[in-house]
Amino acid sequence: MKKETQKIIVLVIMFVFPIVIYLFFASGKNNFAKLPVLTPSVLNLKSFTHIEGQEVKLDGHITILCYWGSDLNFKKGDAFNLNQKIYKRFYQFKDFQLVALITDDQEDQLKFLKEELSNGVGTDLVNWKFMKGSPLSIKNHFTSLKTSLSLDSKHSTPYVFIIDRKSNLRGRDDDEDIGILFGYNAQSVAELNNKMEDDVKVILAEYRLALKKYSVR
Repeated sequence: MKKETQKIIVLVIMFVFPIVIYLFFASGKNNFAKLPVLTPSVLNLKSFTHIEGQEVKLDGHITILCYWGSDLNFKKGDAFNLNQKIYKRFYQFKDFQLVALITDDQEDQLKFLKEELSNGVGTDLVNWKFMKGSPLSIKNHFTSLKTSLSLDSKHSTPYVFIIDRKSNLRGRDDDEDIGILFGYNAQSVAELNNKMEDDVKVILAEYRLALKKYSVR
């Protein structure tokens, strides 16, 4: 009886286990699929000035793009969520940056926000890029995303966007909740956790694969 049991176990390992493994990886194939390009060639940042005079580009970088306009006093929650769930996990990756577009009159409010981010939660802000510009510049740039979303009266939105190294807007074209997912709601910790983090990982994985491909001689 004992030998028969052992034979059954061996047969399970030999035939059933490989099938289970196959189904596991087959069910997870979407995690390794490329994130669709929703809008190619997003407008560059030439209409904006970095708050500390640095040159900031979308091209050649993996960018989390925020439109905060003249609403910084009410963006502390969004900033904290992004900082904890996205920025801290990825900021050390080469060419990763988080860019926030704000209006020219927000410099004083920005000082308080940066102090809270760096002191309160101990963040290295090296790849937080705050860019200032006119309300029209922010509107024109947002329009170049060609999304179904809109800015509010303060030239702001809670949604943040993934821009790849070729300045393309990336997102989901088959999201289970809304169909086309252009941006991620920074007010929702669940959405940052369950969707945005995964999608940033996909973009970074694409980049790694590209590096390996072109490094092979």
